[in-house]
Amino acid sequence: MAAREQAGAPATEATELTPSEEADLDLDEASEHSLELLRIGIAFVAAFGLYLIWSAVFPALGVLDEVTLWQSATTVDGETRSLPITLADLGLALVYLIATAVLAKRLPALLNMILAGRLQVASGNRYTITTLTTYAIVAIGTVLALNTLGAQWSQLQWLVAALGVGIGFGLQEIVANFISGLIILFERPIRVGDIVTVGDTDGVVTKIRIRATTIRNWDRKELLVPNKEFITGRLLNWSLSDQVPRLMVVVGVAYGTDVEQAHALMREAALEHALVLRDPKPVLSFEGFGDNSLTLILRAFIDDLDRRLAAITDLHKAIYRKFQQAGIGIAFPQRDLHLDTREPLRISLEGQCLGRSASGSAGSVSEEPD
Repeated sequence: MAAREQAGAPATEATELTPSEEADLDLDEASEHSLELLRIGIAFVAAFGLYLIWSAVFPALGVLDEVTLWQSATTVDGETRSLPITLADLGLALVYLIATAVLAKRLPALLNMILAGRLQVASGNRYTITTLTTYAIVAIGTVLALNTLGAQWSQLQWLVAALGVGIGFGLQEIVANFISGLIILFERPIRVGDIVTVGDTDGVVTKIRIRATTIRNWDRKELLVPNKEFITGRLLNWSLSDQVPRLMVVVGVAYGTDVEQAHALMREAALEHALVLRDPKPVLSFEGFGDNSLTLILRAFIDDLDRRLAAITDLHKAIYRKFQQAGIGIAFPQRDLHLDTREPLRISLEGQCLGRSASGSAGSVSEEPD
C-alpha cells in the first residue's frame, strides 16, 4: 500500500477491512464463555455444599493419604527429608490442572467483556491484558500442580539446563518468537486491529499468538508472520499513533494543457470532499514532463483511515468530471511515426480477397507508384 501511494497509484481493491471491523468484541463468543464459567462456578458451589452436608463421611477418604505412590526428597532447614506423594496428592494435582485449563479457556473472554463494557478499554489493550492473564493462569496452575507432586527446583534445574542446551541448538527460533511475542504485548508496536504492511502484504492484525501473528489482507486471506520479524525487521504500522493518512492522486494531462487551471480544478475537487482536511491543506505539484503527459499530483489528508479507498475513488471521479467539463484531456500513450520522403516511397498492400477462387487460393493486390 505504501509503495502504491509513493508511486501515485491508488489501491485497486474496492473493499477494505477496517480496524474496528477486526477488533470488535465477539459478544456471542464472550457470552458463551461467560455462561460456561458461570455454570462451572455454580457446580463448584454445589460441590462445596455437598461437602458441608457429607463432611462426616469424607474422613473415610483419608485412606487415599495412606496410598504412597513415590517418595520425593525435600530440604527443610538444611536437612534432607523424604516426602511421600500419595494418591490424594495426585488427585489434588489433577484438580489444579483441570481448574487451570478451565480458567485459561473461559476467564479471558469474561475479562474481555468486562474491560470492553465497564472500563471502555481499547481493543488492543484488552487483547494484551487477556493474553497475559492466560499466561499467568497457566504458569500458576502448572507450578501448583508440580509443587503438589513434590517437584522441587533443585530437582528441575538439571532438566531446565538440558532444555536450555536443546533450545540453543534446535528450538532457538521458537523461543525467539515467544520472547518477541511478549515484547509485542508489552511494547505494543502492533495491536489487534492495526493496519500494517509487512513486506509486500497489507492487512489488519487479527491475532497475536505465542509463536506468530495473524494478518488478514484485503482478499481475506490470512498470513502467519513469525513474531521475530516484527521485532528485528521493518514494519509499517498505518494506525499506531495517527489515524490521519495522506492520499496521493496522480493525473497525467496532455501537453498544451493550462497547468494552473488543472491545479485549480484539482484543488476545488479536494476542498469539496467532506473527508479532506483543511489543515494541513491539500498540496498540488507539477512533478515533471513525462513521455506522453504532464504529471500533476494532488496530496491531501483525510480524518478517517477506514474510508481511505472511498475518498480516493471520490477524488478521481470529481477530478475526471471537472476536467471533462473544462475540456482538459487526460493523456494516454502516443507514438509519432516519421516517414523519410527524400526518396520515392514504396507501398505494398496485401490482403485476403473477398472472394476465393475455385482452387481456394487467396488473391493479392500490389500497388507500386512511379
